[in-house]
Amino acid sequence: MIHSVRFKCVLDTNVIYPIEIRDLLFWFAYFDMFTPKWSEHIFDEWKDVMKRKGISDEEATKRTEKANLAFPDALVKNYSGLIPHLTLPDPKDCHVLAAAIKTNANLIVINNIKDFPKDYLANFGLRAKTADDFLTDVIDLNLDQAIKAFKQLVLNRRNPNLDEFEVLKILRKQGLKNTADFLHSHL
Repeated sequence: MIHSVRFKCVLDTNVIYPIEIRDLLFWFAYFDMFTPKWSEHIFDEWKDVMKRKGISDEEATKRTEKANLAFPDALVKNYSGLIPHLTLPDPKDCHVLAAAIKTNANLIVINNIKDFPKDYLANFGLRAKTADDFLTDVIDLNLDQAIKAFKQLVLNRRNPNLDEFEVLKILRKQGLKNTADFLHSHL
């Protein structure tokens, strides 16, 4: 069940980089709906994406440091030794699976789930879900907390300040259609 901090999820770069998806994931984690996990590899990829998008090295480092400060137990360590023993369609994704195995995660939240075969992950007691599927499940199981977390996200949003419906519109554009629709139906 996705209902507590005991439910651990490795968040891949492609769900951490888009700020709107990251913010919602982080607010849900802050409200103890799950425990986020990530690795140095994942954050190195995140920094690379930020640099390609024109964000300075200093700002990219600041953002990753803030994430680690906000969730001090999220960083998975000592997983690299598993990487050479794993086989995925894209070998560059093996670090994500290795981090999930090392931390005994319940789930990998990743938008390219086709690169994480269901049967192979099952060998490690893992599953992969898209951010939209995962967040919809979290909302379904923790409706009151999810609404509180979403409202806090909106209240803390700056530059520009947006209302709930404007944020939902952005979430839809970022591929979180079901999540945004679910939240919208309960506001």
